[in-house]
Amino acid sequence: MKLVLTCEHAFPDIPEKYQYLFMQEAEILETHEAYDTGAFDLFNHLKVLADYSKYQKIGRLLIETNRSEHHQKLFSRYSEHLPEQDRNMLLQSFYRPYRDEIIKKIEAFIQNGNSVLHISVHTFTPILNDIERNCDIGFLYDPKRKAEKKFCRKWKRSILTENQDLKIRYNYPYLGTADGFTTTLRKIFLKNYLGIEIEVNQKLVSRNELDAHIRSLVVESLKKIIETDYA
Repeated sequence: MKLVLTCEHAFPDIPEKYQYLFMQEAEILETHEAYDTGAFDLFNHLKVLADYSKYQKIGRLLIETNRSEHHQKLFSRYSEHLPEQDRNMLLQSFYRPYRDEIIKKIEAFIQNGNSVLHISVHTFTPILNDIERNCDIGFLYDPKRKAEKKFCRKWKRSILTENQDLKIRYNYPYLGTADGFTTTLRKIFLKNYLGIEIEVNQKLVSRNELDAHIRSLVVESLKKIIETDYA
């Protein structure tokens, strides 16, 4: 089993050429709309376990790397009105290179006789549309894929063994089968691929760093599962 680790919403950064799009609302780049605060911190601590890791360097308000290429929200309200030439440039410069490199790496692992566990690292805002989200950690997966379901149950049990007070839910706050990078990859790799998104509540994040206890639980629990069941 090879562990592939990705982080699609690591930063809110906008290349200088496109910064004018946000001049009137620069503060939006500091919010959950622009990036997943704390996700890159968790990604960095999980990276020691990975056989391959990659993060997206630009913000999703320019182009949404975690959406399919023809998704209606691939471009945000700030970038959707860019000329077609510019939108194609964003696809060619940032979106496709990121996804294509990961796809090729997974393909190589599988062709060499390995299975791939892909963990996509995300965080979510505690309140959305005035509704509080009742969850600390969410595991997103496809319920029809037994290996993904089994893995998520092991991961949940492993974390709760150390902290029973945490609220861990499956396919929350989003469905694991909703449009996303792992969803696309499942269609490409019908076998020997497990695509899991971990979603951590941003109430557990301060100054772009995940609570140290929670971060340690996530890392050590994943390490234990890999060493015990997938070595």
